[in-house]
Amino acid sequence: MEDTKQTNEIISMPRIGERAPSFKAVTTQGEINFPEQYEGSWVILFSHPADFTPVCTSEFMTFASMETKFNEANCKLVGLSVDGLYSHIAWLRTIKEKIEYKGMKDVEVKFPLIEDITMEVAKKYGMIQPGESNTKAVRAVFFIDPKGIIRTIIYYPLSLGRNFDELYRALIALQVADKFSVALPADWRPGDDVIVPTAGSCGVAKERMENKEDIHCYDWFFCTKKISEDEINNGIKK
Repeated sequence: MEDTKQTNEIISMPRIGERAPSFKAVTTQGEINFPEQYEGSWVILFSHPADFTPVCTSEFMTFASMETKFNEANCKLVGLSVDGLYSHIAWLRTIKEKIEYKGMKDVEVKFPLIEDITMEVAKKYGMIQPGESNTKAVRAVFFIDPKGIIRTIIYYPLSLGRNFDELYRALIALQVADKFSVALPADWRPGDDVIVPTAGSCGVAKERMENKEDIHCYDWFFCTKKISEDEINNGIKK
């Protein structure tokens, strides 16, 4: 009798705080050496299931339309799917020449799109999730800092397009946290109050509770302060 037991494949993926796995790849913008050639810049590495699919088309048009905004925040975009280079080129040409969506048209995708027919890169980054598909990458997003360290990972299923306002918000929040040594509360956006690191001693806690000027404390462990949008723009943007 045929053995019908299912073998559970172990899906490895890099973790937050680890160095982004290195690879060399062919892309629509030539060969890249990742992440080494992006040292000094933030990078969003993201995967999509397949070329010539509607959700992916809407995402690429949105990413391309926002590329300047990401670049101004010192962030490069790099896409990936398991399709071949010529499929990528044909799809991106179709987007520019034929697709109009939500007021976006004549959209040229200038950031590199990785050819990954062997799934080598996708598997390194855990983008192939067998429970979703064995042959397509899920919608993974890796935020990689200027030192090549993975700082945030977001995964979406095949059927759900990404929230690009959130991707940009997360990028800026990571940069603000680094630059100003603060944390960011729920739903934080530039201009909102930020969270001051928790007091490490009774003296500091008492001092904060009595400070009525720069810091507002809800209790000794929960204190916030203001950082203006101008400070953020001057501190993290080119």
